[in-house]
Amino acid sequence: MLNPLEKPSVVAIYVRVSTEEQALHGYSIDAQLDTLKEYCKLYNKEIYDEYVDRGISGKSTEKRYELQRMLKDAQMGLFNEVLVWKINRLARNTYDLLGITQLLSKHSVAFTSFSERFDTGSAMGKFALQMMGAVGELERNTIVDNVKMGLSKRAKTGKHNGKVPLGYKTVEIPGERGRNRDSRVEVVSEEAVIVTKIFERFAAGQGFKSIANQLNQEGYVTKSGNAFSICGVKEILDNPFYAGKIRYNRFEQWSEKRRKGRNPKPILENGLHPPIIDEELWNKVQYLRQKKAVVSLKRFDGEFLLTWLIRCPKCGAPMVANRIQNRQKDGDKVTRLYYSCSNFRNKGSKVCSANSIRKQEAEQYVVKRVKEVLSQHQILKAVVSNINERKAKRIKPLQQELDSITARIAQLEEKRQRYFELYEIDQLDKELFSKRLDDINAEFDRLHAKKSELTFELQDDNSEPISYEVVHALLEKFDKLLASSPFEQRKMLMHLVIKQITIKDTRTVDKIEMNFDENTVHHFLAADPSATHAEGSFAMRMRRALAGQKIWFAI
Repeated sequence: MLNPLEKPSVVAIYVRVSTEEQALHGYSIDAQLDTLKEYCKLYNKEIYDEYVDRGISGKSTEKRYELQRMLKDAQMGLFNEVLVWKINRLARNTYDLLGITQLLSKHSVAFTSFSERFDTGSAMGKFALQMMGAVGELERNTIVDNVKMGLSKRAKTGKHNGKVPLGYKTVEIPGERGRNRDSRVEVVSEEAVIVTKIFERFAAGQGFKSIANQLNQEGYVTKSGNAFSICGVKEILDNPFYAGKIRYNRFEQWSEKRRKGRNPKPILENGLHPPIIDEELWNKVQYLRQKKAVVSLKRFDGEFLLTWLIRCPKCGAPMVANRIQNRQKDGDKVTRLYYSCSNFRNKGSKVCSANSIRKQEAEQYVVKRVKEVLSQHQILKAVVSNINERKAKRIKPLQQELDSITARIAQLEEKRQRYFELYEIDQLDKELFSKRLDDINAEFDRLHAKKSELTFELQDDNSEPISYEVVHALLEKFDKLLASSPFEQRKMLMHLVIKQITIKDTRTVDKIEMNFDENTVHHFLAADPSATHAEGSFAMRMRRALAGQKIWFAI
């Protein structure tokens, strides 16, 4: 581990550029690296490593594997300074920027931006960092607002934005000198037939599942070639595009809120495209949709702990709650609770069968199996042995793939250099040279992104073998919380630590696949009534054992 007193200038260089930025603004990874390496050379700074995220947007930090690798190395004390070309290479919003710099500061790692130089160790330096982060976020938000303004203007003039739905296609309109200046929307007759069937069948009284099931039985598929589902039918029935309307800004802040960000007043204008559904049928369907929306939903008599965790033995889809009512000989109704295939429930018998498993039996088996593994040390030791064997076996194919990608990157670099040499001696014209270089750079970025992902995975898998004591403590904690927590907390714990539950063709549980990591321990403490007493023993012990890794095993 690095001693800051002995090596005060060991630097990690981090660079990033998205595909869009490289295409629009000419940002270059190599130019950033050259500039930062010259800077280190000038100030006698030792470079520990170069962390390069190629062709990746700065919007999300999770998929930037080189950034994640750098942060892990920082926590291990392998360098004491992070150097970037500009602040917005590290993060595109103030929240992420402050989170990253606080983590670096916690581990005595300084942060330096080549273009915006200031000392983050001082109060004024921290203030300047926050201001620069805010300016970068403002710049990004301004670009987003300008794009939204342009899309809103298109919608208000009756033009579509993005992909067209089932029943339509986009046709480019040639402009001056053969260039495509605009596009128009045309009806695809064979797809329009499907849309018409959906509206007419719903207007005739059929339900969503019935319509989806019938379409699948008839061999129809969605725009993407998949089977129809209840949600897919609903989306078509609710889309005013089919009535000749343009709807825009239906959801706001989609990346953060998803469907919860529904806009109560989206843009709705007459479109330039031809309608598939006439106004009378559209209005009838919308009236029926509103009428059915106020009907109270069925409520299940029971609390289902394992929804979406159990997997269908036939198609592998998650199993969901299901209630079946039967009438006994004396005339009384009896309700039986099951987990059934979600594909069957959502898309019908053409796609899969119910493959139901009794709710009580499945849930009792899971709890019983955890207790058995805890009580029989030989079984648990075999589980731990399997974990470590799997970790060791996983490394070899990952390393082989990484070696293959590294070799391919070297080949591309040689090819790129040959093209430069041919261009310099006028053996390639400019247009051909540009096209081939773009193709090479696109593959170059893709391979580097995959290389970063594999390196990140190998870094996790190269960790020390997990111990019997760690797995035993995790299962014991899990068992205690299942016995003492209310339903909502028990369900949260199930979904937190169980990856999936597979069942046999005989409708009995086959195996339970579980996973634990450092975040799981945090949630255990949040759910545990005695969390304050556990902090000093269980929490610290588990966090040290699980630092930077995830345990996956089947019982």
